[in-house]
Amino acid sequence: MGISQELLDILACPKCKGDIHLNDSKDGLVCDQCKLLYEIRDDIPIMLIDEAKPIEP
Repeated sequence: MGISQELLDILACPKCKGDIHLNDSKDGLVCDQCKLLYEIRDDIPIMLIDEAKPIEP
């Protein structure tokens, strides 16, 4: 099913409150400003700072 565009439009990075977007493989949400990846598990974005994974530059 995936995440709807409507949900993506209202979600923000919990750390900086900035914009996030789907990654290329559509299994996570990326904050370019914080360089963090928030995983999507069972169509639910895990928007916890402690669970976010750093993105390699």
